[in-house]
Formats: sequence, structure tokens, C-alpha cells
Amino acid sequence: MDIGVLTVPLGGESLDDALAYLDGIGVDAVELGCGGHPGDDHLPRSQYLDDDEAQSDLHDLLDEHDMRISALATHNNPLHPDDDTADEADAELREAVRLADQLDVDAVTCFSGLPAGGPDDEVPNWITAPWPGEHADALEYQWEEVAKPYWREVAEHADDHGVDVAIEMHPNMLVHEPAGMLELREAANERIGANFDPSHLYWQGIDVPEAIRLLGEHDAIHHFHAKDTKVYEANARYKGVLDTTPYTDEADRSWLFRSVGYGHGEQHWKDVVSALRMVDYDGALSIEHEDSLTSSREGLEKAVEVLQRAVFRTTPGEAYWAE
Repeated sequence: MDIGVLTVPLGGESLDDALAYLDGIGVDAVELGCGGHPGDDHLPRSQYLDDDEAQSDLHDLLDEHDMRISALATHNNPLHPDDDTADEADAELREAVRLADQLDVDAVTCFSGLPAGGPDDEVPNWITAPWPGEHADALEYQWEEVAKPYWREVAEHADDHGVDVAIEMHPNMLVHEPAGMLELREAANERIGANFDPSHLYWQGIDVPEAIRLLGEHDAIHHFHAKDTKVYEANARYKGVLDTTPYTDEADRSWLFRSVGYGHGEQHWKDVVSALRMVDYDGALSIEHEDSLTSSREGLEKAVEVLQRAVFRTTPGEAYWAE
């Protein structure tokens, strides 16, 4: 497995400088934003799409720092009820798939998106319970009328280009847990899978190694984000985990995104790596820094230190003791 980094926190630096820094701290792969919420500081699509010379220069730069691209990132909402917003997100995603194909990158990471609760609504609607009944009706509309038809088309586009679409299971998006991930995959094709980010699953009470094994049984993990979460029980005991407190009001939140090792200990991350190996995932563990209690560089470096002790660098040997 490779240790990777989503380079968004280093967006104020040139790609050359970011790669040099990451190479120096032991990183093997980068996930590059090319649209949507990650932005495109290190990979503007318009500068690289269909441009052989620019793509060749990029490969040379990556080779110089002994680095590979694990995925292109374009997280947005292509199911948004505002047509202009949805069209922009859709164009970003489809162009990212084309660019990934041209760069020989295996995956594009993204969100499932979130529709409105009905055809006349104007804002996305995250349904978290089936009652009162209009919520169940809204959820059926979201899945059957909007999400499944859209993702069938995107899955065909991805298959045409030989690229996997790795959807991050994220609250406030339609697909926010493994059962929904498998439902969308079943409705589309096997190009649709997970960008498995455990940070969003921890606070939902999901057992991460078990979820890895579930999705792995379906070969449905296309990429992995290494990001931790800490639930602060003193707050969660009286306000629960559906917490709308601003992320920057750290002391008052029920949970926070944390650097790897600061939400769950090193042994847990070794269990995560072992579960990934059990399901034959051998891609990058792409560190996504969103820990507001530390700086980007320190957070990345702390995460790399933990993962370096957790990842396996070699293939399994012969099980001579089992013969």
C-alpha cells in the first residue's frame, strides 16, 4: 500500500514545491484536486485536458519526485436542484474522468450528490428518517427519479474511459454509508464504488473494519481516504452526533475531524490496514487533512508517522506454517 496525500492543504504552494515536501516526509502518491470543493490549484483541467505536452511535463515532474497520482478529486453536487449548479458539477466530473484516462490514473473521487426532496423544491434535502411519510416519498424520488438514472449515465461514461468513480460516503449527500453505496453500485455498474473515508463513518457509529470487509466482498473500494474523527462524549451525551455547531467551535462540538491517530489509536489503524489487505485493496491511503486543532503540515506529518508503522510494504509470503 502507498501512503498518499490529497494536496488541497498545500494549494498555496506550487505543485513542484508540494511534491518535494511530500517526497521528503515519505509520501508515495498524491490525489490532485481538479474541480469542485477541492479546487484545482495543482491540476487545472483546462490546462491539462487534451494537452499532450502539459501532461508529459506533469509526468516528468511526478517522476522527478518519485510520485504517482492515486486519483483526481472533484467533489461537488451533480444532483443539485439548481440546473446551473448541477450542470457545472456534472461537467467537472465528466472532464475529470476524461483527464484521468489521459493521465493513466485509475480513479476519480467525488460525492454522490444530493437532490431536492421533490421536483419543485429548490434546495437539496438530506433525509435521515422515513417518517412522517412525505420523507419516505422524498427519499424514493431522490433515488429512483434522480440519482439512479444520473449515475447509470456517469458509470457508462467512466467505463468508456476505463476509470473508476470513487464516491465518498458523506453525510448531507445521498450516499453516506455502505448500504447506500452498494445500492447505487447495483443500480449502475462496477465502475461505481467507494472512496472509503472512515472519518464520516465513525461518528455515525459504523464499525470501520467491518464496513471495509462488507464493501470489499463486492470489490467496491476504489480509493481510500486516511482521515480520523474523535467523538467527544461529554457533548454527544446531551446533543447527539447530528451536530450543526460550526467546525471552528471545537470545544462545543460532539465530534471533530482529526489527524490519523488522534481519533483512534495506532492499533486501530493497523486493524484498518489489515482489513484492507484482507479484501485485496492495495492502493493509496490518501491523507486528507481537516484537523482544525493543528496546522496542515503538522497534521500531515503526524498522519504519515502513524501510517508508516501501519502499512505493509511487501506482498504476503508463502504460508509455510499452514502446510
